[in-house]
Amino acid sequence: MFDFFEEVYKLTRQIPSGKISTYGAIAKALGDIVAARAVGVALNLNPDPEYTPCYKIVNSDGTLGGFGLGIEDKIRRLQKDGIKIRDGKILDFEKVLFEDFRTNYPLKKLRKEQIELSKKIILKDNVGGIETIAGIDVAYSKINSRKACGAYVIMDVKNKEIIEYNIIKMDTSFPYVPTYLAYRELPIIEELFNKMREKPDVIMIDGNGILHPYGIGIASHAGIILDIPTIGVAKGLLYGRESKESFADNINKIVDNKGKTIGFSVKANERVKPVFVSPGYKISFDKTLEVVKKVHKYRIPEPIRQAHMLAKKYIKSL
Repeated sequence: MFDFFEEVYKLTRQIPSGKISTYGAIAKALGDIVAARAVGVALNLNPDPEYTPCYKIVNSDGTLGGFGLGIEDKIRRLQKDGIKIRDGKILDFEKVLFEDFRTNYPLKKLRKEQIELSKKIILKDNVGGIETIAGIDVAYSKINSRKACGAYVIMDVKNKEIIEYNIIKMDTSFPYVPTYLAYRELPIIEELFNKMREKPDVIMIDGNGILHPYGIGIASHAGIILDIPTIGVAKGLLYGRESKESFADNINKIVDNKGKTIGFSVKANERVKPVFVSPGYKISFDKTLEVVKKVHKYRIPEPIRQAHMLAKKYIKSL
């Protein structure tokens, strides 16, 4: 399993004496500039600043950025290493900037894997009557975002009752990086799935299905790996745009830049914000909406809402 944190630390340890680098340069060495913010998260959680010199990482404009032990300590360490600083900025920034990392660009490998997996997505119904729906959500500690709690509930659709639930805790090896959510949460989802005594007819996951720049959000990724019908339900719009034409009451299509439908903006009622729904795997657009409508009382469809409350309650107790 790819450990994002350790890859960041390995790259940081390559920076020579008398040199600095940037969050963006580390992200590029990982293989995708979109990971720059996550690099900062990883460095903030660096367990050993003496071994992994995270104080050498600064902003791309030469300003110092943050440091877990405080900005004064960062300045002291940089000056001890021969780096000159004036008014909170690195002097001769271009001369001391290091970007020549030895790397195999691991995020590029993960992107390639996503693209290959996306070719396996099936959007034809593999379900008949829907009797049980599972919801899965993951919560993270506010103190240490590596610590996660995953929860699932399985609901009986007819009676709207929870018939099974479970909670697990797990340390993550991947911070949040836009479009790579599966690599953060899939290990947790797999563990939860393995604990289900009775497999549901469909699983709703807090994240996207095909509503994703590469057509494979976490719900699609999980569906392929677990070989079960999945639906993605996201609270924010990651990709695409809302069609100006109304599809149905409180439902609008989400389309890509070619006008192709990739999901829906769905409101439980006029008073709440929408969620963004898309098929994940082995389910059609029509069946996706049918399933969501069965359990959509509040803003978040009920299986995910219940799983979210369980995960949040448990993470607070850790």
